[in-house]
Amino acid sequence: MGAVGGSGRSTTAALLAGALAARGSTAVLDTAPRLTSPWPSWAVEAGTGLAAVPPDQPFTRGQLLAAASRCASPPGRGWHVLTDHQEWSGPLLPLPAEPAAWYQLAAAGGWQAVVTDTVHPAGHDTVAARRAGHPGLSAGWCALPCAVPVLCAAATGPGVRVLQTAVMAFSAAGLPLQRAIVVFVGTGEGRAPAAVRAASRMLRPMVSAVLGVPFDPHIRAFGMREPERLKSRTAKAGERLAEAVIASLHATWGTPLPPAPLPAVAPNPAARPCGSAAGLPGLS
Repeated sequence: MGAVGGSGRSTTAALLAGALAARGSTAVLDTAPRLTSPWPSWAVEAGTGLAAVPPDQPFTRGQLLAAASRCASPPGRGWHVLTDHQEWSGPLLPLPAEPAAWYQLAAAGGWQAVVTDTVHPAGHDTVAARRAGHPGLSAGWCALPCAVPVLCAAATGPGVRVLQTAVMAFSAAGLPLQRAIVVFVGTGEGRAPAAVRAASRMLRPMVSAVLGVPFDPHIRAFGMREPERLKSRTAKAGERLAEAVIASLHATWGTPLPPAPLPAVAPNPAARPCGSAAGLPGLS
């Protein structure tokens, strides 16, 4: 999650997914509308896309896996991303807002690890939900089984200030900061600004880990389509992030991790459904 747009959230999600792919089958859930998402261009092998699993029809696991696109990792590992591959002029695809709907979609795919690239501003969402007296999207994502919140921010003075506000909002709302991970994403070469270093020291006692993703000119120019061209320090940052996520999981839920709850498949002998993308009538 990002406290604001431009926080390096998608880059962080891709690095984390690539590192987790070495440990088990992995997928990214792209919750962004088509024209605001980098994921369609980052896939090296496009699937049929989220439009192939409409919300008002049941589908099989085979159809869901066919909808998933393929991404690459530095050592040749592969992982999936569920995104919208329609042409820009095609009909708009309604995407579910509810985190539980995306969890059901992930469960239908059977992946061992799932990284969700959220698009809502986490700090604003948390404050607005608290004032309205109801759970927000950030709380919904944090409440999913075996979920580790990853809060991203640009490694700049303004990025630090927005992140600190989001952390205060999370704390006031009772969200699980103790298992959250903070990631500062570099925006230029050189040492991190003093404000970022000071914020890292302040945040470490409050969260599970504070990490950095270094600036990589290849990502700035080409995105994450060719991860084999990333600098070694960038790939290592992804590995450290995966290790921090797994450490947070084990510290919270023990070792080994308990089986994640699997939504029940509704009986439908004709279609044998696994679910659907938005309302998920095939799952309960």
